[in-house]
Amino acid sequence: MEKMKTYNKTKMKNILTFLGMILGIAVFATSCGEAKQQSSSINKGNETIMNAKNVKEVYFAGGCFWGTEHFFQQIRGVVGTEVGYANGNKKNPTYEEVVSHTTGFAEAVKVKYDPEQVDLKLLIDLYFKTIDPTSLNKQGNDRGDQYRTGIYSTDKETEAVIKEEVQKLAKNYNKPLVVETIPLKNFYSAENYHQDYLDKNPGGYCHIEPGLFEMARNANPLPKAKYQKQDKEVLKKKLTAEQYAVTQENATERPHTNEYDKEFREGIYVDITTGEPLFISTDKFESGCGWPSFSKPISKNVIDEKTDNSIGMARTEVRSKTGDAHLGHVFDDGPKDKGGLRYCINSASLKFVPKAEMKEKGYGDYISLLNKK
Repeated sequence: MEKMKTYNKTKMKNILTFLGMILGIAVFATSCGEAKQQSSSINKGNETIMNAKNVKEVYFAGGCFWGTEHFFQQIRGVVGTEVGYANGNKKNPTYEEVVSHTTGFAEAVKVKYDPEQVDLKLLIDLYFKTIDPTSLNKQGNDRGDQYRTGIYSTDKETEAVIKEEVQKLAKNYNKPLVVETIPLKNFYSAENYHQDYLDKNPGGYCHIEPGLFEMARNANPLPKAKYQKQDKEVLKKKLTAEQYAVTQENATERPHTNEYDKEFREGIYVDITTGEPLFISTDKFESGCGWPSFSKPISKNVIDEKTDNSIGMARTEVRSKTGDAHLGHVFDDGPKDKGGLRYCINSASLKFVPKAEMKEKGYGDYISLLNKK
């Protein structure tokens, strides 16, 4: 077996490394007068994330665990991995015992994942691309019961999803599947040199075709932002001349004659360049200044405030954060009972969506804000 050849070379290297470490520790203890007790556990940088409440776990056996671990590490949403031995018949097995075919263990990878970032069904689908699910006790050049395939769960909900998804994938094969879909009975962490093996040994043996690692990196991309900044050439075609001048060239429209100065219907005001919600009608008030005035934006996260000395006086400019569109200015002469601020905003930088149209146009989640006085 290819992996055993690699293992024997690695074992000798690890023995020498271990002896060197022992000698180094002894020297350190002598020079310091006292050797502090060292933890034998692996301190992984993702432990804090792995212990978070929203993180779940599932165990995959897919042949040699070196490649299977490296594969899952590429997927966005996987926040921790650990290789080990699953569902055997003795406590704390060593690698030598596992490969002797007497312990019943399978080489497996504990996969910690954030279900808000990656779906379990996607993980199962990607895993199937790395194995032959109809091959019993054999993956790549590795043979033996420790190389059997399986997906092991620790709760009923996960088990149900696994069984359902595997049954669905089975329709793609002419032979019966031999992938175990059973609860996890036990799992013991493998020796330290097995952990993150392909990170430490980039040229090491792997039964998974290299191109699949790149596929895994691209399999769960970040979702595109709902609201995105538009190119100026696009905006020139999309906006009126006044809207473009205001949002892109920091112009100011005429007071009292603009579109939303006297608009007081219920609804939401969004960035004319991106459609992102900026202000809500319940925060709008009559200031007499001639432009739409708001006591606050929907969230401070949707705007940027910058110092503006363009007319020989210090003002605070307000821009949309995503669209980087000029909106207007904010002053501290607003109603005291509303916080004391006045966001003086150009109508040309906004689009008003009446309450009756908010759900239809994708702003249904903001309707509840209209009920807050």
